[in-house]
Amino acid sequence: MSSFNDLRIVDNFYQTSSFFPMPTVCITTINPDGSHNVGSYSLCFPYYIAGKDYYAMLLECRNNSNTCQNLLRTGKCAINFIPDDKKTFKEAVRLGFPGPSADKMKDCKFEFEDGLVDPDNADPDRPKVLTCAFQVFECTWDDTLEDGGKYKPGEMDGYPEPYNNFNGITSKFGAHFILKIDKILIKPKYYDALVDGVTAKDFPPVPVDYGYRDSKYFWYSQFPRLKKPHAEPIPAPKEIDLASIRFAADRCDDKIKFTDEALEMFVKVPRPFLKTVLMGCVDWAKENDCELITPAEVKIINDKRNAEKEARKKKK
Repeated sequence: MSSFNDLRIVDNFYQTSSFFPMPTVCITTINPDGSHNVGSYSLCFPYYIAGKDYYAMLLECRNNSNTCQNLLRTGKCAINFIPDDKKTFKEAVRLGFPGPSADKMKDCKFEFEDGLVDPDNADPDRPKVLTCAFQVFECTWDDTLEDGGKYKPGEMDGYPEPYNNFNGITSKFGAHFILKIDKILIKPKYYDALVDGVTAKDFPPVPVDYGYRDSKYFWYSQFPRLKKPHAEPIPAPKEIDLASIRFAADRCDDKIKFTDEALEMFVKVPRPFLKTVLMGCVDWAKENDCELITPAEVKIINDKRNAEKEARKKKK
């Protein structure tokens, strides 16, 4: 008899079906207006490590995220490895929550400095790096692999098929980027350790992230001070004004309509997910011969969704 239980594999299995330790990085890119964006990620891993013409990282992200849209447009980013300082991680959690770049960056607590690839700022698409990072990979997307460069920014409601397998847009809401490492930047203390020989005291304080698990917290472990994971609360999303929700709802379908009272139930839905939520309601309405969605229908839809979630949990 096995000593293990068989756990069902579902979407986001690295969070929902496992305990999977991951890095915590903040990726800097350049917005269309020339300002900086910072996005927090954990699905960022070594890809080409030897035997190729260059070394590379793999980044997985939502394709309607600010980071993805900027990479599709500029092809440049910096992967900033942040230390396990609690204030730093708290800011990383805030910047990792979906939302317009301008709203998040106006209160950004991180300091920026020039990288080493473009110290003279000759390239307007090359982002700065975070001063607090203990190391940084300055990268350029290899958009030639699998013809990844054929995808262009702008499809914020999901990209249509066909999709690539490993580089570029890989699903309706997913993207993978093979990022060529142009330079590795590292703070002097850790540079000396790598050159002169590493001892136990020379390791940087690296947070280990366990992902976005329960819609309330990011769970991570500090190194080496804590012996158990620490929960960092996720900031409450800003409410979307009713006019914006109405604008999106009126463009979902020419027959299915929403009352204002129904739309008010979506004010706390993160903006990048609003269209998906509304379209889910439209699909339900079509299946149930309903042309007007009121709060009663939204409650039925939410109850159905919650019941499906509970059923999935029981199957696990």
